[in-house]
Amino acid sequence: MKLLKLSLRTRIFISMILLVLGASILIFGVTVYQYKQEAESYHKERLERKQKAILENIKFVLASTTYVVDTENLEPIFNERNKIDEMAEVHEMQIHIYDLEGNLIIKSDESFFKDTTEVKIEKETLEKLDATADKRYLKKTEINGQKYQSSYSYITDGKFKPLAILYLPYLQDDSLLNRDLNNFLVRMGEVYLFMLFIAIILSFFLSKYITKSLKIVSEKINQTRLDKRNQKIELSNATEEIYALVSAYNSMIDELEESAVKLATGEREQAWREMAKQVAHEIKNPLTPMRLSVQSFQRNFDKNDPNIESKVEEYSNTLINQIDTMSSIASAFSNFAKMPAQQSETLNVPKIVKLALDIFNENYIEFKSEKEEILAKFDRTQLIRVVTNLVKNATQALKDVENPHILVMVEEEEETVLVSVSDNGSGISEENKEKVFEPKFTTKSSGMGLGLAMVKNIVETYNGSISFVSKQNKGTIFNVRFPK
Repeated sequence: MKLLKLSLRTRIFISMILLVLGASILIFGVTVYQYKQEAESYHKERLERKQKAILENIKFVLASTTYVVDTENLEPIFNERNKIDEMAEVHEMQIHIYDLEGNLIIKSDESFFKDTTEVKIEKETLEKLDATADKRYLKKTEINGQKYQSSYSYITDGKFKPLAILYLPYLQDDSLLNRDLNNFLVRMGEVYLFMLFIAIILSFFLSKYITKSLKIVSEKINQTRLDKRNQKIELSNATEEIYALVSAYNSMIDELEESAVKLATGEREQAWREMAKQVAHEIKNPLTPMRLSVQSFQRNFDKNDPNIESKVEEYSNTLINQIDTMSSIASAFSNFAKMPAQQSETLNVPKIVKLALDIFNENYIEFKSEKEEILAKFDRTQLIRVVTNLVKNATQALKDVENPHILVMVEEEEETVLVSVSDNGSGISEENKEKVFEPKFTTKSSGMGLGLAMVKNIVETYNGSISFVSKQNKGTIFNVRFPK
């Protein structure tokens, strides 16, 4: 399972190295097996050749002897002039002759050859010899770590009548073949070590080349976002499979853009529908008391009433208040919908912020600036709107606070200007923090909740940002940053 967690490049590299090592081990194993098989075949064929040669020699001796050719005369026949020793020396083999019952009749001189004489052939061996079609039985034995291939075959007279059993013990000497095998394996090992070194280098660059295109595709996929325009992948000299993957990704980007456009359109339509509902709701709220006031005025109007003037004034004030409420709702909606125009006006931020605070009469509003002049490009009117909205919200949060205090600060950072508005009011609850900048969210009994949404819209238009930190019953700090 750990291997599956490795990168594709690492797995390709390891797989290629293992492939070379596996092939090397397989070839080494096949080579050793083939050498052993050839050694066995060589010894078997050599023993067969010597056996045939010795049998032909025995036939010649039997044909040229003056003795009657039978089993009882085999010992004097082969002892005559040490013929059996002569044959053993010529063929470089130890020769044993047994009668048909398996008893030893005669054997060659053992001074030149290791003695592996069996005084009597085992009954099981005789049965196996008789069971063979060619009347020849090969028996493999191992004595003191030495391997032997013992050959048993019948000696026949001129009429092919069995006279005796020829036993040839053959020492299987593999020292020469083993030396050749070791030398071959050493040379092949050197070649494969060189090949392994080459394979490591090739595997490294080949795996890098193979995964290069996949890495590009992976990076593009990781950069894919729904809220921005995504670039298509353009590759050259890639494989057919990679081209298919790239084509699928590019098709997905086209579909994603279409979906994003449809989603954005749908969200805008939904947002405006919600806004329209909110505006309609806010407008209906003052219309109801206005209608009731007019109806009550119609029912109770009496021009002879001595208090008619005060009643008319009361009804008029009620209508004016409700009309003002409707006017403020329309203004708020208009201000939110109106996109701020981009201006390249260079402003002295502390001066404009101080000017925005002059409309407030509250004596608990404090202004501080670390410098008298901090320059930034911003629209003068929009900056005033940002500050006044933030300060207005802060004053509304201080209604039930004993010692209210608002601090407005302008600071210069490395690349930005920071305008902060802090208060010691009631703070923002955890459940409302995520909704603060939503267009229709408000915690007040009146108003549409468009102020902070409008501020955010303005600040982000000028490549800035707005954030806040708030603790309940401790206060809130709004931080506005925009480029210098």
